[in-house]
Amino acid sequence: MTRSAELRALAQRVTDALPAEIAEEVVLTGSVSRGVADTVSDIEMLVVTRQRLELAECFELARGAGFERLDSWGVQGTEVSRVFGYCESVPIELTWWPREFAESSVSALFDVGHSSLAEALVSGVSLRTVGLLERWQNDLRVYPETLAAARIEDAALTWGGFHPTGFLTLARPGDRLALIERLYDDALRVLRIVYALNLVWPPTNKRLAARLETLAVKPEQLAERIEEALTEPDPLRAMLVMSELQEGTVALAPSGPNVVRARHWLHEVTEVLRTAANRP
Repeated sequence: MTRSAELRALAQRVTDALPAEIAEEVVLTGSVSRGVADTVSDIEMLVVTRQRLELAECFELARGAGFERLDSWGVQGTEVSRVFGYCESVPIELTWWPREFAESSVSALFDVGHSSLAEALVSGVSLRTVGLLERWQNDLRVYPETLAAARIEDAALTWGGFHPTGFLTLARPGDRLALIERLYDDALRVLRIVYALNLVWPPTNKRLAARLETLAVKPEQLAERIEEALTEPDPLRAMLVMSELQEGTVALAPSGPNVVRARHWLHEVTEVLRTAANRP
């Protein structure tokens, strides 16, 4: 068996050990559901319950399914409970949602906000179902073009509004954290635009090159240039790589107020950085 098949079989055993009258929908997500799990992959599962459960109840259900060394993460006391543990020595994450919260969370995916939940559900696999995942996947089958346009405009929002020479302050010694913070944010905005251009629900940033490979509309060597910008030791060179990538990205985007402003501003930023990078 492949690693994905092995982990999927374990996830099914965990599901079968959860009481059906409590956990009515169980969805396998992550690398296992996509069939790309490797030796360091864990199992990620969404458990939809009829009513909201307290964390202690989720812990008890996990123990009954064979979990050991239980822990949790994230904010406590909300609609969501999160349980981490080991079953048959494999790390597993269980995210518990009451049904009403699950329905509202899926509906919210059609807002401008950013989340990898839609992609997780689209590639999810039902381990137990009352029909929720199939309905969600049908709803998510079409990525609305109006949503894509709104997300592109939102992603381009920060590209403008201050003098391009302000970027040179990020090249000062001792300001590496500020530089990385800016590069990281810009990289995420580039990816949001690219996914929207391709009408693809945004995934997580793991295995980025493989996720971008099949997209038809994107700047050349997108994943490689992001990697280069984030690892380049010369701050001016790093910013220049990212600026050129941003400029190429907005050139592909449909015109809107933020995109038009970004095109002009990013061109100026790129020229400033080229001049500074070539200065003796």
